[in-house]
Amino acid sequence: MPISPNFTSVFSKDWEINFTQCTPNGYLKYTDLCNLLQLTAAAHSELGGISFSDMQEFNQAWVLSRMRVEISKLPKWKDTVTIKTWINTLENSRSVRALEVYVNGIKIVGSETFWAVINTEKRRPEALALPFGHFEIFPEHKATEKSFSKIQLIDDKEYVFNKVVVLSDLDIVNHVNNVKYLEWCLDFVPSGLILNQKIDSFEMNFLKELYLKDRVKINESFTENKTIFSVTKDDKTSFALEINWKS
Repeated sequence: MPISPNFTSVFSKDWEINFTQCTPNGYLKYTDLCNLLQLTAAAHSELGGISFSDMQEFNQAWVLSRMRVEISKLPKWKDTVTIKTWINTLENSRSVRALEVYVNGIKIVGSETFWAVINTEKRRPEALALPFGHFEIFPEHKATEKSFSKIQLIDDKEYVFNKVVVLSDLDIVNHVNNVKYLEWCLDFVPSGLILNQKIDSFEMNFLKELYLKDRVKINESFTENKTIFSVTKDDKTSFALEINWKS
């Protein structure tokens, strides 16, 4: 679709937290937080003419490669959150997007995300086929204290679970949705740490696509104030998650 007359390079959208998005204590799930961040990014790209539908004319799609989320506190049921987003870099096949979450004007979450363009038929990266010069870039305006990074996996890891990819794990790009990886791993975190909001920040690296009926292993390792999960297929890492705990 053409660029919307309402398009702006800095975009914000309000969301009301509903009960299906919450844990038993009434606070937003970390997985649904990530869903809202991505839905906001998608809404901005749609207004700017580089949405999934626009890109599919060229057999292209944005896929998430890395994501860092820093959290001071989570919103709760019936809160209205405002999510603000802008682009730090956008060139060829890659883009870094910043996002912030506010409740009553107070910032509670910051996120930095790294996206790549892939050809959905060839399953390979390629340059964005659509014009994007109308997006103003804000390279110095960061949403997080630290940038995303390459997660350093630890050899001394513990096998946690075997998993077979099922249809409900897949998204419109026909691979495992990035939030599903987070969900798989958080299911093995002690519930008290989740319910008491002990996560200070987390990072995700998406390394290799997974598809329907793929068989994977979930592994876990620990260091001081940190837990690292990895999802492997045939001993090759497809996904890594680093959780930093509040002291």
